[in-house]
Parts: sequence; C-alpha cells; structure tokens
Amino acid sequence: MKKLFGILVTLVFIITLVPVSSACHKKVIIESEQVKVQNQAKDKHGQETDAYILATMNDNMPQGNVLWVGTFQIVWNEVIDNLIHHPIEFVGGTTPTAQNLNKREFNKTDISEDSYYTKYGVVSPKLKKEIENGIKEKFNETSDILGAFDFTYDPMKMFFYAMLKKDFKFLEPFDKLTEGVFGTKSSEKVKYFGIKSDSDESLYKNVSVMFYNTEDDYAVKLNTKTKDKVILYRTDEVKNFNEYFEDIKSKNKAFGERKYFGEYDRLKVPDISLYLMTSFKDVEGRDIKNSDFRIDQTIETIDFKMDNEGVKLKSEAAIMMNATAMPGPPPKIRYFYFDKDFVLFLIEDGKKVPYYAMRITDVASLNKTGKK
Repeated sequence: MKKLFGILVTLVFIITLVPVSSACHKKVIIESEQVKVQNQAKDKHGQETDAYILATMNDNMPQGNVLWVGTFQIVWNEVIDNLIHHPIEFVGGTTPTAQNLNKREFNKTDISEDSYYTKYGVVSPKLKKEIENGIKEKFNETSDILGAFDFTYDPMKMFFYAMLKKDFKFLEPFDKLTEGVFGTKSSEKVKYFGIKSDSDESLYKNVSVMFYNTEDDYAVKLNTKTKDKVILYRTDEVKNFNEYFEDIKSKNKAFGERKYFGEYDRLKVPDISLYLMTSFKDVEGRDIKNSDFRIDQTIETIDFKMDNEGVKLKSEAAIMMNATAMPGPPPKIRYFYFDKDFVLFLIEDGKKVPYYAMRITDVASLNKTGKK
C-alpha cells in the first residue's frame, strides 16, 4: 500500500469534454437508482418530474423523458484504465449499471479530442484548482459540480472528472414556426423551428431524409457547419437507446425512396432547453473486488439547448473513490545534515576515481586557514 499511495500522489492526467449552458435554463435535479428501480426525478423545488439520466445506452428504458450522455462512461473508463486496471465488479454482487458500464460501448475515441476534458488525481485543493483552470482554458467554462465534493487533502481518496462540450450551428438557421402544444399530456405551448411551405429553398440542405415508412415511423438527419449531425427518429416503440440506433441504421439502409428534402416536405422540431443532474446510486458505497477502493460519490449533469440556429451541450461527470485499506505508516523523514564529521570528494563525470578529497571534522578551523 505504501507504494500504491506514493504512486497515487503523483498522478496527473488531462483530457477533455462538453457543451454550453444557458442562463435561462430550467434547472432540474434527478436521482437515479438501479436500472430496474430508478428514483423519480425531482426539480430544484423538490417537485417530482418524469426525467431520468441513464448511465449507458444499453440501460432499460423507463417511462417519461430519458437522457444519456457519454460523460459518466468516460470517467468510469478512466477509473478502470488508471486505477483499478480491470472491470469494476463489487463485493457482494455487481449491479446492472456497473455491468453495462463495463461493456465500454462508448469511449473517448468516439468523440473528437477537442470536445472533452478529463483529469484525475489525489483529492486536494490543488486538484480542484487544476480542473477549474483546465476547463476554463479549454472551453472557457466553469463547473457546476465541483462544489458538491469535499476537496480537503486526503491521500486516501481519488477524484475522476470529465467535461464534454459541443456547440455547433446548422448550415442555415431554420425558420421559427408558430408555437404549439407537444403531445397529448400538456396544453402548454412550446416553441418550434423548421421548414414550412414558404421557407427558402436554402434550408433544404439542412435536412437529409433517412427513411419515411409511415406517418409515425420516420427519421431525418440535420446537417451542421461542423462534423456533428442531429438525428431525429419518430417512433412509439419502447426500447433501449442501443436498439433505437440499430433500428435507425437498418431502416435507413432498407429505405430506397428519395432521401433528399424538397418542396413537398415539411419539418417541425421543438426548441429544447434543460438542465438535469443525477447520481448513480447503485454503484455508490460499494467495495470493488480485487482492489483497495470503493466508489463513494457520483454525479453527472446534462445542460442542453437546441433551437433554430443549432445545438449547445455541456455535460460534467465525476467519481469520488475512497481507499478501503489503511496505508502503511508514512516514510520516516531523513535528515541529511552534514553538521558533524563528514567526507567530501570531487570527481569528474565518467571517471572512476575522484580528483579531490576532504575529511572535515572542524569546519571553523578549516575556514580560518582560508582567511588572508
């Protein structure tokens, strides 16, 4: 353990992450339990919502609004790669969330390096400052979550952090459409953007048709000024995110009709502005097999905005690790004080014998001989 903690104290690692926020966002705080037993979301006023953040795209789909972002997967991978060195399994049984995260279906290589930031190290005020400086320098951003963690110096704790950020524009700003309701559950009107009958033809290139099978089964791709694409899929089926994405790919491949967007096509998309926060309770407070650590605390946030001009996304995730075994006694301080008899040699580099030697037993008397 002495050696382990000595190594941990020297750890420094930097990478990157995430998107943008809006001052007018509605802030929502949610808590997530196991995949099969998730807590219902609560907003900042303690009111229940129907929103959930999943740890992976393979998690079961609960009812209501559901979101996923790869940020927590990135920090999970960092824990495995830089601390545990094997899939995270828990003493007493591995949870569904951990099992899905261990599949590592999302990795840093699945997003451009300029879109994420990561860092880990021994918990200390210095580490917190380094993270703050890192996201400021890379994204000109501040953190919404660092204040939720105790950064008092503790060599028994490790902190893993990631931010993911995206900010991109559509090829041309879409038209703003008339406000209207969304679905049948609410009569509250929301803002929409898209393409209507009298929209300029220049907007057509914003949209690529992936397939149109029925009035309730279709998908489009919104093109942007960067390599980012926005895929919109209309369906009533309840599946996990991985299954949805596989459906899109297979239906797109099978669709042989016109895939261009033209004058007889219309598009209507709602503006979205949200802020969500979650903790993955079913991986917290559990000792990790074949290691001296447990996961103490987890947080993930999603700050998302989409309107007629483009998309802004900012996400943060963090894991606080705690050592479960006490480290050995700290190394004994060694005092190399040459304040008693000692010997001095002078030797050239690469030579086998010195060219000068001294044995000193009385520095004061020696120094007197040097006075003129």
